[in-house]
Amino acid sequence: MPLRVLLAHNRYMEPGGEDLAYESDVALLRRRGHYVAELIEDNNRIGGMGQARLAARTIWSIDSRKRVAELIEETHPDVIHFHNTFPLLSPSVYSASASYGIPVVQTLHNFRLLCLNGLFYRDGHVCEDCMRRFLPWPGVLHACYRSSRPASGVVAVMLSFHPLLGTWTKRVDAYIALTNHTREKLVAGGLPPDKIVVRPNFVDPDPGRSEGEAKPYALFVGRLSQEKGVQILLRAWGLVRREIPLVMIGDGPLSSELKGLVESRELSNVKLMGHQPRNRVLAALKGARFLVVPSNCYESFSLALVEAFASGVPIVASRLGAMAEIVDDGRTGLLFEPGNAVDLADKVNRLWSNAEQSQAMGGQARQDFERKYTAEQGYQELMAIYNRLIGARRGNGHSE
Repeated sequence: MPLRVLLAHNRYMEPGGEDLAYESDVALLRRRGHYVAELIEDNNRIGGMGQARLAARTIWSIDSRKRVAELIEETHPDVIHFHNTFPLLSPSVYSASASYGIPVVQTLHNFRLLCLNGLFYRDGHVCEDCMRRFLPWPGVLHACYRSSRPASGVVAVMLSFHPLLGTWTKRVDAYIALTNHTREKLVAGGLPPDKIVVRPNFVDPDPGRSEGEAKPYALFVGRLSQEKGVQILLRAWGLVRREIPLVMIGDGPLSSELKGLVESRELSNVKLMGHQPRNRVLAALKGARFLVVPSNCYESFSLALVEAFASGVPIVASRLGAMAEIVDDGRTGLLFEPGNAVDLADKVNRLWSNAEQSQAMGGQARQDFERKYTAEQGYQELMAIYNRLIGARRGNGHSE
C-alpha cells in the first residue's frame, strides 16, 4: 500500500554523498508509487545570517519547527524521515513531528550527535575525547568545528541541551546507521540500541560491471582534505612502482597543496582531475584497476566504495571503521594500516602486479553489491523500517 512520506534534508555548501543519498531515497520512493513531500534547507543561506541568529537556529529553530508543522497539516504524512538537520533545520523539527504523533526516522550519515565535527577526527588521527561527555569541552578547546572556538561552542551547547530535553531518546523513533561499526559507536555514545537499525546506502542506477581488460590506472575519488588521507596517498605514490598511474578526482581545502606536492616530487604518474560530474566519476571507476580509499577517519559510509563494488572494481582501503567492515580483506580488496604510506604502497604494488587476482576480487565485489547495495535491497530495508514504526503507532492507538 502506498505511503505518504515527508522527507527533509539540510543541504551542504559543497554537495556530497549525504545529498546524493537523500535524493536517492526520494527518487526510490516516488518510483515505487509513494507520495513524497520534501522539506529542503540549504547551507548557502548561512552567509546572509548574523552569528547570533545562526547560533540560535542551530540550537532550536522556531522557523523550521513551524515549517514542519505546516507541511504535516498540508500533506498528512504516515512517516517523517530526516537526513541531515544541521545546522539550519535544527533538532526542533523532531518536536514538531512528535507533537502530531507521527513516527520519526533519522538517518545518521556521520557522528554529529556525539562529536562536534561529526567525524571523530582531530589533528590527523581518530579522536573520541568527547564521547559520553555531558559538555563536549575538548571539542571547544581544540576548535573542532570549522576551526572556531565560538562556533564549536554553539555546537557543544546544542549537543548538551538536547539530551537534557530527551530529544535523542524520546523524539526519534528510529535511527538509521549505515554500517554496524557506526551503530556500535552510536550505542557506545548513549543512543538507545533498540532504536538503531543498520541500512547501508545503495547505488542506483546500477552502473553494471565494467567489461574488457584495459585497466590502466588506480583511482581515488573524494574530498581533498586531511581526514581523507590524501597526503598519505601521495606519500605512498612516491614509493610505488613508477609505471602505476594514479587518477585523483575531487576538490577540497588541500587542492593547492597536493598540486604543489605532485610538482615538487615529480610525481608524473599522478593526475589531479578536480571535481567531476557523477557520470564521469562512474566512467572513471569502470576503467580503474582498483579504487584507493586511504581515509584517516572512520568513514561512516563511502559511496564511492560501493559504486566501485557495483562496477566490479576491488578496493585498497584503510583498515579502519566502515572501510574495514565493507571491504573483505583478501576477497574484495586489500586493507592497509591507517596512515602507513609504506604499507599502502606495498598493497598497491601487490594488487597491480596481479591482474588475475584483481579481476577475481572485482567479481567478488560485484557479488557483494548484488547482495547488499542494490536499490531493491535499499527499498525493502526502508519499507521494513517505515512499516514497523507505523504498525507500532497504530497498535498504541495513534491515528495517522
